Amino acid sequence: MSHLVIGIEGLVGAGKTSICREILHKIPNSVLLNGGNLYRAIVYAMMQNGKKIESLKKLGKNLDIKTMMDIFNINIKMENHETIVYIDNVPIEETILQSKEASLAVSTIGGSADNQNLFLFARNLIDDLKKDHHVIVSGRSIMEIYPDIDYHFFITASLEERVRRKCIQYGNTEKEDIIRDNIIKRDNLQKKAGFYRLYPKTIEIDVTDCESVEASTILVLENIHLPELV
Repeated sequence: MSHLVIGIEGLVGAGKTSICREILHKIPNSVLLNGGNLYRAIVYAMMQNGKKIESLKKLGKNLDIKTMMDIFNINIKMENHETIVYIDNVPIEETILQSKEASLAVSTIGGSADNQNLFLFARNLIDDLKKDHHVIVSGRSIMEIYPDIDYHFFITASLEERVRRKCIQYGNTEKEDIIRDNIIKRDNLQKKAGFYRLYPKTIEIDVTDCESVEASTILVLENIHLPELV
C-alpha cells in the first residue's frame, strides 16, 4: 500500500500543531513528525548552554543545525504515534519548546543557519516512516525537505484571531499588545527567511472563522483523497 506524506505549515498562531494532532486521529495508521519541535529543541539547547541568539545569527551558514543536534545529544522518539524530543535522554516539555523566547529565537536563527544536513536527516526519517504509515509533517520549509510530498497545506488566519488564540495558549499571562507585537515580529522574520513561501501544489486554508480545531481540520481533510478517512 502507498502511504501519504501530508505537510502542514502556516502563519504564527494559526493552529498548525492542533490541526496536525486532529488529523492524526482522523487518518488511521498515521504518525506525526513534529519538525518544528525538533528545531526548537536544538535552538533551546544552544540557548541553555550560553549561546547568544544574535551571535548565532551572525554565524549564518557556518552554523550547521544538524551538528548542533548531535553535539547536544538531541534525538526524537515515536510515542503514541507522535515524535517526542529528547535532550540527553530526557524528554522536553512542549510548553518549553513553544515558549515565546524559544519561538522568537527559532524565527531569528532559522532563516540564516545551514539547515541542509538537518533537512536530509528529516527526509530520510520521513522515507523510513512512510514504509509503514501515513506521515503528517509539521514544521517549516517542508517542500524543501520533501519535494515529493503528496499534500502541502498552508494554514492562515487574521492577525486578531491569531492574537486571540495565543492569549489563550499563554493563559493570559502576557498582555495582548505584547503578544500582537511578538506575532508581527515573528511574521516579519518568517517572511524574510522565506518560510511563508507558497508553491504550485500548496493548498491555502483560512481558518479565521473556524470556532474549533475540528472545524479547521475538516477544511483540510476535505482536500485529502483517502478512502479510509474517519
